[in-house]
Amino acid sequence: MPDATVPHVIEEGEIYLLLAEPNAMKKASVALAGEITSAGYDAIVITTNQPSPILRMLYKKAGIDPQSIWYIDAITRYSLGKEPDSDPMTTYINHPSNLTDMGIAVTGILKKMEGRKACIILDSVSTMLIYLPTQNISKFMHFVTNRLRLAGVAGVFLAAEKGLDPDLLMQLSTFVDTVIEE
Repeated sequence: MPDATVPHVIEEGEIYLLLAEPNAMKKASVALAGEITSAGYDAIVITTNQPSPILRMLYKKAGIDPQSIWYIDAITRYSLGKEPDSDPMTTYINHPSNLTDMGIAVTGILKKMEGRKACIILDSVSTMLIYLPTQNISKFMHFVTNRLRLAGVAGVFLAAEKGLDPDLLMQLSTFVDTVIEE
């Protein structure tokens, strides 16, 4: 396996919390996307951290097929202050705190992918803390984990190690099947 931060085997329907060193988050995201797509999954990357055009470029450099990754991008529109160029593989959300639109986008993309192996990557829980109170993040993560379980979809939530308050970490740990620490 290319990177110790990535689950050794992505099990269909399993949900993971991946705690990475803050300075290794980008590397962990790339390794994770590569491992997931190599295992035959299509990835749905929910990004509040890096704009999807940046991730697309990083993934392409790593040899990851761009047609195997869908994006729910909650940072590009907010950062640009305007509507980004249209991309059929990307759903843009207007702000990282807009959890309703994020949830709707997850449901919409999962419907488009029905019958295919999919894995959600949320990059990152830590960045969401900049825009939202812990309680809102916890409720959203509970919704997402249950939505994924009902759909039989795998998921990996990326967070900075030691970047979550103990209560949020405890709650997330109860929502997921496995916590992986770098």
